[in-house]
Amino acid sequence: MDPTASTVLEEHGLDGSGHVASQLYDNLIFRADLVLGVESAHVKILKNQVPQASERIFLLDRWNQKDIPDPFRQQRPAFDRVYDMIDAAVTAWLPYLSSEAVE
Repeated sequence: MDPTASTVLEEHGLDGSGHVASQLYDNLIFRADLVLGVESAHVKILKNQVPQASERIFLLDRWNQKDIPDPFRQQRPAFDRVYDMIDAAVTAWLPYLSSEAVE
C-alpha cells in the first residue's frame, strides 16, 4: 500500500496493514453478493467479463455516478480527497446492505 494511503487511513482510525492486492477472477465474482468498482470503465469491463453477474456489479459512487480516481503518485491532498469520496460512497451504500453484510 502506498505510504500516504496508509497514513490517511491511520488518521481516520483504520488499519490498512493487512491489505493485499489480488486479481479479481470470475469465480470470486460469482461468489460475491455485491461487486463495487471505483471507475465506470472497471464496472463495464467486469459486466462484459461476467455478464451472468452483471446485476451484482455497480459503481461504488452509484448515486452520484462519479468515478473515484486513483491518487497514485500524487500529493497528499489527492489522497485526502479520494478518502472522502470513498467514505461518502460507502456511507451511501450502508442503508442498502443487510446488517450481516456490514458486520
